[in-house]
Amino acid sequence: MRNALIRRARRWLYVVHRWIGIATCLFFAMWFISGLVMMYVAFPRLTDDERLSALPGIVWSKVQVAPDRAMAIAGAGHYPRDLRLSMLDDVPVYRVNGWNGGAVTISAIDGRVIDRVTPDQALAIARHHPRAVQPRLLDTVTRDQWSVTVRFDPLRPLYLIGLGDPDGTELYVSSRSGEIALDTTRQERVWNWLGSVPHWIYPTVLRKDGPLWRDVVLWISGICLVVAVTGFWIGILRLRLTRRYADGAVSPYRGWMAWHHIAGLVGGVFVFTWMFSGWLSLNPGGAFSGRGLTREIAVAYSGHDTPDIVAGLPSPPPVSAVEARFVWIGGHPLMVLDASGGRRSLADPATGAPVTLSQDEILAAARSAMPKAAMISARRLDEPDAYWHTLHQTRELPVLRIGFDDPARTWLHISPVTAEILDRSDDSRRSYRWLFNALHSLDFPLLLRIWPARDVVVWLLSAVGTIVSISGIVIGWRRLRRRKVRPARGLRPC
Repeated sequence: MRNALIRRARRWLYVVHRWIGIATCLFFAMWFISGLVMMYVAFPRLTDDERLSALPGIVWSKVQVAPDRAMAIAGAGHYPRDLRLSMLDDVPVYRVNGWNGGAVTISAIDGRVIDRVTPDQALAIARHHPRAVQPRLLDTVTRDQWSVTVRFDPLRPLYLIGLGDPDGTELYVSSRSGEIALDTTRQERVWNWLGSVPHWIYPTVLRKDGPLWRDVVLWISGICLVVAVTGFWIGILRLRLTRRYADGAVSPYRGWMAWHHIAGLVGGVFVFTWMFSGWLSLNPGGAFSGRGLTREIAVAYSGHDTPDIVAGLPSPPPVSAVEARFVWIGGHPLMVLDASGGRRSLADPATGAPVTLSQDEILAAARSAMPKAAMISARRLDEPDAYWHTLHQTRELPVLRIGFDDPARTWLHISPVTAEILDRSDDSRRSYRWLFNALHSLDFPLLLRIWPARDVVVWLLSAVGTIVSISGIVIGWRRLRRRKVRPARGLRPC
């Protein structure tokens, strides 16, 4: 009885792997090949440096509205998530972002709310971009392949503007606020059709519905995970290292089947961990905590929750800036100034004088950010480590890492230059870092430290995975063809 159950279970193991594998092997091949493309060409996004480089310098003499007045016009009842001053072509504007996701743009000249930008204004904005040669309006886009996600919803519709440069750069400018929402180059657009779009199963028609897209990818990757597990299990069952097969081989298979068997064993653990980490990337069941700061931590760190920044007009600082962000840190009202070259500094918004916060002042503000927990560690990182490193995004260094003894074991990463909180992580996010980032991107510190070690390892493992996938496609195709040409029952071929 027991042997019969084992034989039946093994038979179903083969059946499940065979037929689900035939249905999914194309996905495996697509993921391995597109993943290699993604190593070198990321999905288009607007980095902070790119955004700032496209802004003209603030003309302080035109600013006639105080930050407090701008927040009152925006209806900000509490300390905002973000309050910035920058130029919209030749007009200084405040951009007020609330914690509920709302955003308002206000003229710093006369206090009027700006909720519409004309195509001519959008072209004028685009001319400030460092790559602009001969900007022209290409289209008005509600949603396309590169602006498909919901984070662009507050900015839609978008003016698509070609800059006329050799790289084929295209800007997406919000018709509501005049903000540059995104930029893409010809190379990014072409390569992403071979990289991120197939890898993430990202066609616009599916991705525009976020919950549906997430469910589809979860189910597809979950089914493929079953294929990976059953395949590795079968590979072990059919492997003979001691009592070998008749001709001394460790595998009973020949040709494509042998390639599939051996490559599956060699790369099986990688295929499984890669599939499992990719499935986890969608945070099934909300297993991992959210990213970013909470309002409670940000407000407590600021030491200020009333809707005021500076009652009077901000004073021009002695350095040029393309953007000024008004914040409170540890009870101090401050301006964070960004220059187009990437230099960032602090200034007093009332006088414009440079300000430097000491490490003791930053630590005091950090203690206030977590009033129900004790600070248990504070260290300065001058070099990347396992939790603060550069791979897909640039990380500021040096940085202060401050740990607390709250139940989530929170860490705050704080800039020693501007005293801003750059990142918050907890035990859940740090687990996600290993279960997703490390297993999926292989961004282990040792591999990142020794170039091009990570590239070589990823290429070798992806080659093994591709062999498993392509051999599976060939095997599946041959089996389907045999079933198609099988003669009818009771008839013999001539």
